[in-house]
Amino acid sequence: MGRLQSAKDRFGILGEFWYFLKTSKRWWLGPILVFLILLSLLVVCTESSALAPFIYSLF
Repeated sequence: MGRLQSAKDRFGILGEFWYFLKTSKRWWLGPILVFLILLSLLVVCTESSALAPFIYSLF
């Protein structure tokens, strides 16, 4: 447990999230978080008008 505790202290919110995943065995939350991060990056990237026509053609 000491190793997980030090990672929790060292990495802040990411360390706490990793500690939560490790202790509660809720590994299904990982892909959801990755998907939400990628979706938010897509939204941020499409705010510029140069990329908008390419993104709109995907949908």
